[in-house]
Amino acid sequence: MNPAHSKKELMHRSLSTITLNIGKSGVNPGVMDEINRQLKEREVVKLRFSKGISHEKENYITHIIEKSNAKLIDFRGNVAVIFKKRRN
Repeated sequence: MNPAHSKKELMHRSLSTITLNIGKSGVNPGVMDEINRQLKEREVVKLRFSKGISHEKENYITHIIEKSNAKLIDFRGNVAVIFKKRRN
């Protein structure tokens, strides 16, 4: 992360609405495609995990980070914010 993408700035950008809800079906290829599409388009993606999967959300976020090559900016409760710099 460079100074132009400080954690504070990324958190400010993530204050908007949730961009993707992850439900009981978990993180399947379709969900990963959508996460990658949003990262490419927005750089910052805000994910909300269903309360029904609370015991698996840490595993899901680890999987998402590894598969998308994104960075975890914040993870509180059922909400995670991830970032991936766009390629020019």
